Amino acid sequence: MSKRTNPYSGLPAHCFWSRTHRGKDIAEIDPVVKGQFTLKPKMKIATAGSCFAQHIAKHLQGQGYNYFVTEKAHPIIADQVARAFGYGVFSARYGNLYTTRQLLQLARRAYGEFQPKEDIWEVEGGFIDPFRPNIQPAPFASREEFDAAREVHFAAVRKMIEEADVFVFTFGLTESWVSKEDDAVFPLAPGVAGGEFDEKRHGFKNFTVSEVVADFRDFIALMRAKNPKVKVLMTVSPVPLIATAREDTSVITATAYSKSVLRVACEELQMMEKDVFYFPSYEVITGNYTRGAYYGADLREVEAEGVAHVMSLFMRHYTKDGGSAPASDKPVDSFQEDVQKALDIICDEEMIERAVK
Repeated sequence: MSKRTNPYSGLPAHCFWSRTHRGKDIAEIDPVVKGQFTLKPKMKIATAGSCFAQHIAKHLQGQGYNYFVTEKAHPIIADQVARAFGYGVFSARYGNLYTTRQLLQLARRAYGEFQPKEDIWEVEGGFIDPFRPNIQPAPFASREEFDAAREVHFAAVRKMIEEADVFVFTFGLTESWVSKEDDAVFPLAPGVAGGEFDEKRHGFKNFTVSEVVADFRDFIALMRAKNPKVKVLMTVSPVPLIATAREDTSVITATAYSKSVLRVACEELQMMEKDVFYFPSYEVITGNYTRGAYYGADLREVEAEGVAHVMSLFMRHYTKDGGSAPASDKPVDSFQEDVQKALDIICDEEMIERAVK
């Protein structure tokens, strides 16, 4: 056996920039190296997280895999209407879960372990859920309707936690707004999509690496107590913040902090936890080799070509057939058009800009 002359000698090609990436077309860049497990068509694959998680869900559906939806619309409701009411966007009708604290608190609420003091907003025409304010086009008409919908929702969350074979979570943000009474985390600041902002009751919170790691580990522990064999796949959303609440900080700098924290947290989590893995969708979209080609004219929204690149790598490394669908009659172009149209409707963050115009 030959002796290594230095720590880099004998390493595989993917460890070197010049051997695997230099001079390649951007669509050929593959930073995944290898998948950590293999998805099978019958596996129940659940998703949650930021807007970008929806791409994975939609692609899995289009490719014939078992995207696990536990909160479904009535069969007679048209798909377009169902999506407007939050059905099928994620595995349950929770809307965007931008932070790990939101995810953890949702799970605890579903099992009766946490009851926020500010748990309903009354507005003109009805009631809004503070924890999923953009879940439907109009408020709930009555408190009875609100309560019934929440019970159905919590049951769906429990079913997802207890039965999913794979749970995919897309880490989105570190910035959030919390209740000063009990630290309940809102997906949007009160006053943006409902409720009234009160400095005495509401505060700004920017999560650190240790907090993100601790919250996600607590969620994994809760989920594994109910579902010991579940595998967890983490991604980081490549979509920049639409706004920062840090008055002395540029949204560009705030984005760099947020994404760096989330990426480091994922690295620590996969070292700490068994069957918890990271998929580099963030690197595929934001890598300098793309020269910004995967972002739209606003330099924020991810173009369909970028999503297609991410999903082709996902299917290549995490499916047995390398990406060939088990069964699907939906062309990729149609998928790309759909995700571009869907983002404006179901990204809660978009409401921040509308609220300040």
